[in-house]
Amino acid sequence: MLLKDIKKYLPKEFYEILNKDINKLRPSQEKAIKKGLFKGKNLLVCTPTASGKTLIAEMAMLKQLLEKGGKAIYVVPLKALASEKYKDFKKKYGGLIKVALSIGDLDSSDTGLYKHDLILTTSEKMDSLIRHKSRWIEDIKVIVVDEIHLLNDPGRGPTLEILLTILKQMLNAQIIGLSATIGNPQELADWMDAELVIDLWRPVKLRKGIYYGKKIEYEDEEK
Repeated sequence: MLLKDIKKYLPKEFYEILNKDINKLRPSQEKAIKKGLFKGKNLLVCTPTASGKTLIAEMAMLKQLLEKGGKAIYVVPLKALASEKYKDFKKKYGGLIKVALSIGDLDSSDTGLYKHDLILTTSEKMDSLIRHKSRWIEDIKVIVVDEIHLLNDPGRGPTLEILLTILKQMLNAQIIGLSATIGNPQELADWMDAELVIDLWRPVKLRKGIYYGKKIEYEDEEK
């Protein structure tokens, strides 16, 4: 599927930004669109690293924000990752939407966030914002959870699970879960009321080999 094939579904200014770098969609992106990405369907995307998961989230968020308004949140497990995504989104889309980063004091309600469209945060900080009854939360229309497989993590998992449960009850929002590795994807998709997108394509072929004698012998090489 070519990018131009979905031009009619994307806001003009967003499409023009993508068109500078993208010509053809990756398999997972095409599958996500066919599963209802542009129709507001919840999606659980399970594909290898660097296979295009983030763009799936970007298409959902920017389409909503530019066409219908509201807010989007992008939830990640680590502050460093939130900062990295914030810089990327600010650079790419800062001229179209207002992007904010909220990873600081858990006792702060970050009152200025109501002025922004896309908010990058951690699950712990988002949980805190809910507890502070931040009024802008009711305007959230798209929820992206990166590394969603951490629901099984003994440390961060409970907070993330409670957060998603609360948001599902509070809001009528599209939820996009992203992960490179999930042991029980269909079970998680059912819990999310989501369509499951699975694809094994990766930009660089994964090869298995043994390093011995300062040389790597790969299993797929002819003897």
